[in-house]
Amino acid sequence: MNTKGRNLKFCEAIREATAIALKKDPNVYIMGLGVPDPKGLFGTTLGLQEEFGSDRVFDMPISENAMTGVAIGSAISGMRPILTHQRVEFALLSIEQIVNQAAKWYHMTAGKKNIPLVIRMIIGRGWGQGAQHSQSLESWFGHIPGLKVVMPATPYDAKGLLISAIEDNNPVIYL
Repeated sequence: MNTKGRNLKFCEAIREATAIALKKDPNVYIMGLGVPDPKGLFGTTLGLQEEFGSDRVFDMPISENAMTGVAIGSAISGMRPILTHQRVEFALLSIEQIVNQAAKWYHMTAGKKNIPLVIRMIIGRGWGQGAQHSQSLESWFGHIPGLKVVMPATPYDAKGLLISAIEDNNPVIYL
């Protein structure tokens, strides 16, 4: 890829990667609280609902456990969900589903069923975050067998790692 002359922000790189995946695979969809919001999850989903429709880019009620269960269930059924939690801490409300279902499903089915699921969690927003939204929990997720954890350092990494995560047949935590 020619990167000369391109200066992407993280949000633009994530949005581009998501759009590429949505164009490439009709089984990819993105859901989560605020996904179709005009601010577009800090710019990462801006305009995607208009481009790909509300069947593939949609909002969910405030119930992190339910969102995660829906994403896992649809992944088991052959879809490739991208689930977004607006803060890493909100994913803790669904930790049982992540640890005991998504991470273990492949092994519980003797390798017969994959969970092609990406769970995006936002961390590191440096402005105005309260104490409840300021944890760095990547090491927690890194200790869970069956999960891959990626945490890009540059916008270039952000785009490539998100595309790779979406194409992976196993659950990936994308921070």
